[in-house]
Amino acid sequence: MADVVLFPHVQGLTSGVVAFADELRAAGHTVHVPDLFGGLTFDSPEAGTAHVEQVGFGEVAARGVRAADALPRDVVYAGFSLGVMAAQQLAQTRGGARGALLVHACLPVSEFGAAWPDGVPVQVHAMEDDPLFTEDADAARALVAGSRDAELFLYPGDRHLFADRSLTSYEPGAAGLLTQRAIEFLGSVGDAHRR
Repeated sequence: MADVVLFPHVQGLTSGVVAFADELRAAGHTVHVPDLFGGLTFDSPEAGTAHVEQVGFGEVAARGVRAADALPRDVVYAGFSLGVMAAQQLAQTRGGARGALLVHACLPVSEFGAAWPDGVPVQVHAMEDDPLFTEDADAARALVAGSRDAELFLYPGDRHLFADRSLTSYEPGAAGLLTQRAIEFLGSVGDAHRR
């Protein structure tokens, strides 16, 4: 089984993020969920974004990186939307990563280095018509084209945070399939690690 660090989206550590972590735990994985907002959650993406703009996007990502300092290096880094910033940075720059799950977002690989690291499998999950994923889609396709260990899963629809069951954007069919794929992915990187 895998150790996972899951970074939340801009609305904070919602009950939906916790529920996703609990599903991974129920499948046998250890999941750490750092709270990047000091206990604050936000009723809307706009309110969360206003808070992040006040704190600074770089500071929020740095909080995620600092949270990982206390954890082992051989983990899978996962992030929902804003949380992808820390997850992707750590997967690309902190040696020992076992994999990455980038949900609702993907940054250009060049943000954190010249190429995706060899031997670090990654999955990107998003809705194909999500307006917030439009630019990220190019980055995700480039990541898949440049790495033999990368997969992109696009789900029908236009919702952004579709995997968070506590939000109105939740879409149970797509979220269920994402969760199933994530659990299979974690099982495969966990099995590979034990060999």
